[in-house]
Amino acid sequence: MKKIISGIQKFYLKIPKFPLNGIFGIFSHDVGIDLGTANTLVWVYGKGIVIREPSVVSRHKRTKEVLAIGTSAKKMIGRVPQTIETIRPLKDGVIADFDAASAMLKYYIKKVHESGTVIPKIPKPRVVIGIPSGVTEVERRAVADAALASGAREAHLIEEPMAAALGAGLAVEEPEGIFIIDIGGGTTEMAVISLGGIVIGKSIRVAGDEMNEAVINYVRLKYSLLLGEPSAEEVKINIGTCVSLKKERQFVVRGRDLESGLPKSIKLTSTEIREALAETVQEIVRNIVNTIEETPPELIGDIMEKGIVMAGGGSLLTGIDSLISDASKMPVVVADDPMTCVVRGCGKILEDKSLLYKIRLVKGL
Repeated sequence: MKKIISGIQKFYLKIPKFPLNGIFGIFSHDVGIDLGTANTLVWVYGKGIVIREPSVVSRHKRTKEVLAIGTSAKKMIGRVPQTIETIRPLKDGVIADFDAASAMLKYYIKKVHESGTVIPKIPKPRVVIGIPSGVTEVERRAVADAALASGAREAHLIEEPMAAALGAGLAVEEPEGIFIIDIGGGTTEMAVISLGGIVIGKSIRVAGDEMNEAVINYVRLKYSLLLGEPSAEEVKINIGTCVSLKKERQFVVRGRDLESGLPKSIKLTSTEIREALAETVQEIVRNIVNTIEETPPELIGDIMEKGIVMAGGGSLLTGIDSLISDASKMPVVVADDPMTCVVRGCGKILEDKSLLYKIRLVKGL
């Protein structure tokens, strides 16, 4: 009898065991999300980046019924009747409208989870979300709660500088200093990373949105022309620069004349936009220099050798890397495809559970 029992035990031990989350993982998509103020990017395990859309929600003012999300909602900005509102659920990197943020997350999670899964809708996915490093505990919990309310099985929060460093291919777990700067839409993140943690970090709510606002104010004061935010962003992308160019650029923009109330077109130059952006850019540079001054001397040598790495959409502003390099006296490198660094970093964290459990901020179940 003992031999029979022993044989059964040995047979049982040879059967592969699947934890509950492992079984769920067979049928669900693990998802990494860069929940940005300006844009939301979604990475799906085994597929890569599948969604790149603006963080905009359009809904009915009275009933709060969601009418459009993402690109289709952004096209409605400035064009909707009084019964419809077009909002950005996040402001300065944190949730400003919980219901709208939940609706947006639910839409994206549902979109990626139901496309090609074996069993639609169940089980729920595991989600990793990149958030600014300077948010409060309440703001962190709001993001986790929004993800769980949107259909996530697990919600893990990762600081954006750490995710950006991973997405840029940097070895964050090595005992060497890494300086990463992530200029997004609502916040600029800067951090010195070593041994899988942030040694010195700073998050300021001065970034792409403030640059757009600076362009709007400049054009209003100089030309008495009122621009919408989409137009200001288009100006920044096309002719925005931080340094003098051999051949200055020009761009025609249309808005409403504040004196006559009629439509008006003007031609802006990159020199003018450089002047408009100067104060905002200098605020970012000052904080970067302050962060360097607070960095332990042992790590400064590593940073000087490897250089400062830039990520985020703001790093694409012409000349901002050389401006930071001149101010910091260090080499500055812009990461490959900087706009996707955070979401790619979230994807890498999903692929490495030991790293996930080491650097996550909040886990919601």
